[in-house]
Order: sequence, then C-alpha cells, then structure tokens
Amino acid sequence: QVQLVESGGGLVQPGGSLRLSCAASGFTFNRYHMNWYRQPPGKERELVVGISWTGSITNYADSVKGRFTIIRDNAKSTVYLQMNSLKPEDTAVYFCNAVAPYGLPVYWGQGTQVTVSS
Repeated sequence: QVQLVESGGGLVQPGGSLRLSCAASGFTFNRYHMNWYRQPPGKERELVVGISWTGSITNYADSVKGRFTIIRDNAKSTVYLQMNSLKPEDTAVYFCNAVAPYGLPVYWGQGTQVTVSS
C-alpha cells in the first residue's frame, strides 16, 4: 500500500522556521521525483519545489527561492522541506507528491497545515 505521510506543520510567527517531513512507503522511493505543493486558503494548489529522483535537479517557485530548501534522504525514503524566513503568504496546506520518471503513477499525501501569523 502506497503511503505519503506529511508531518511538521503548525503555527509559526513571521520570520520563523519549520521543517516538513514526508515519509514514503509502498513504492521504490529512490526512483521517483518528489515535489512539495501547497494550497493557500481559497486558492489553487501550486508547486513549491521539486527534486529529481537522483537529487541532482531541483526546481523552486520564485516565491520561495532563497528561503526554502528541499532535501531527500533515499535511505530513509523521506523528503524534507526546510522553510525559513516564513511569511504570512506562506500559509497553506502543504502536500507531498511523488511522480514516476515517465509521469505515471502519481501519489499524494494527505497534507499538513502551515500557518504563519503573529
């Protein structure tokens, strides 16, 4: 059974940091591209950052460049999102996503809420 389980969300003040984790199981993690998406309240889901299955290629949304870092640990089948200098506009439900190299299959986690507020 495929599972992507996100954790690490919560309430943080502007300027603070959080680290999200996504633990994967049920598929060959080190052969999948991994992505973090987010869905702000009342808005569409958007790509935050992706990392290739080799870990050699990353792609960040302009809005998070220089503040967020994606890290994958193939030995632990886990991908992390280190979020620094958080802003209120980073408030969203954050989702972990796994994509096979040829585009299918695609797996999603259940999401974790991140709220940036004073």
